[in-house]
Amino acid sequence: MSDPFTGQSIEGARRALSVQLRSAGLDDAELDARILIGAALGLDLTGLIAQAARPLTAAEASRLAQHAQRRIAGEPVARILGTREFWGLPLRLSEATLVPRPDTETVVELALEVLRERQASHPPRIADIGTGSGAILLALLHEIPDASGVGTDLSQTALRTARDNAVALGLADRAGFIACSYAAALGGPFDLIVSNPPYIPSAEIPKLSVEVREHDPHLALDGGNDGYDAYRALIPQASERLAPGGALIVEAGQGQAENIETLMRGAALSVDRSPKADLAGIPRAVSARKMPP
Repeated sequence: MSDPFTGQSIEGARRALSVQLRSAGLDDAELDARILIGAALGLDLTGLIAQAARPLTAAEASRLAQHAQRRIAGEPVARILGTREFWGLPLRLSEATLVPRPDTETVVELALEVLRERQASHPPRIADIGTGSGAILLALLHEIPDASGVGTDLSQTALRTARDNAVALGLADRAGFIACSYAAALGGPFDLIVSNPPYIPSAEIPKLSVEVREHDPHLALDGGNDGYDAYRALIPQASERLAPGGALIVEAGQGQAENIETLMRGAALSVDRSPKADLAGIPRAVSARKMPP
């Protein structure tokens, strides 16, 4: 790709990049252009505005051209930058972690509702199954200063990423990370178990957008033939490790909530509330509780 940015002003380069991204069929061309030029130049929005007339240096133009090439090839902006904001927290990403989605914040919202209803004399203990970047666990620890938690993942790379995020956010003293399949290595009891498991049916993965199918780890996407393999594994494990009165909250794909509730009931959990919908109205966070004996 030729470099259209050398000799351009910052504002001119932003406009040129917007045109490139729009011509490539990208929906958020203006926003992506602003974010990418800010990253290439190390400037926030205020800096971009204040220095709008300044010409790009050769190094800046080269970095911006590389960013443009990667975005046009379908790489998500968050992958190019290596970070993504979730629940207002900056999270570092790696090749072994999903890019956290706004939909997943629905799980955090419901978890906070459940914990605020909790009647207990001890600080809550949380487990995040398939933690990836640590997004759900770290959001909850950020919101609940006396809580502690543990995240599990099969990927050592993902766990290193989650640990780094915990350190960067000042939460490492309350967060532990363990390599295992779902909750297999955990003892419990936990007051809250959360998870955003893989739930895409295997045959649907080739139909996903290039941003997802080519750049998110398939281990974190592929839910087996019907999309429920992870739920069948983790729900019974979670039931065994919940404290009496404790809650399990999982993210669901579109149309999956009712079947997940059936699996929860089959694991001796009580479904005591309706799923919480995301901003698109899709039932996204499904919960159940372990009733006291």
